[in-house]
Amino acid sequence: MHPTPADFATIGTLILLEGLLSADNALVMAVMVLGLPDRDRRKALSYGLLGAFAFRVVATLLAVFLIRLLWVKAAGGAYLLYLVWQHFFGHSDHADRTMPPPAKPAFGLSAFWATVVRVEVMNLAFSIDSILVAVAMSPKVWVVLSGGILGIVAMRLVVGQLMVLVQKYPPLVDGAFVIITWVALKLFAEYAHQMHWIAWTIPQGLSLTIIFVIFGAAYAYARKQGPRVGTPQDS
Repeated sequence: MHPTPADFATIGTLILLEGLLSADNALVMAVMVLGLPDRDRRKALSYGLLGAFAFRVVATLLAVFLIRLLWVKAAGGAYLLYLVWQHFFGHSDHADRTMPPPAKPAFGLSAFWATVVRVEVMNLAFSIDSILVAVAMSPKVWVVLSGGILGIVAMRLVVGQLMVLVQKYPPLVDGAFVIITWVALKLFAEYAHQMHWIAWTIPQGLSLTIIFVIFGAAYAYARKQGPRVGTPQDS
């Protein structure tokens, strides 16, 4: 079957949807890799991107079975709340919070690979909705894969910019973890709705609005405090 203009329009729509649905994922990923040394941060994101590619291909081909992975949302939400608790209450003083703690070995892996695994798990938790939406939009596997993969590439670029911004303005870290708290609660609400425990859902537009408001307030506060010593001033 030959490509049609509608196919390319669908791919463009999927890229846009991927960007919108992944705004919270991008911020979580940016914060998660900050605990690594500078030389390893982008490498960890690159490995995470490769894993996201592989998962996207497999999940698209097996989308009919993806509903069985809904428990991942609850697990992802629980882990995000654990990260929030560690950030706000796991330090001995307030100043420590402005810098993410160094990444530590876990799961029998080095600190670097343990961080990559965490990034992959978060990608899994965040990707379920966007994959199901994509499959519903087009019956053509190549269309769904093209839109999803190009969307992931775009998200990777956003993560890099967020990481630089958070490094420059350390108070943004607190704002990021407030957003992560909201994201965790949203994941729990989605899981509860899909399990038919509650009848309502949180609209994506409302969720993004809350994320942007929190980030905007945190950014305004961070700009008022000024950039970290040793980073260039904004022009």
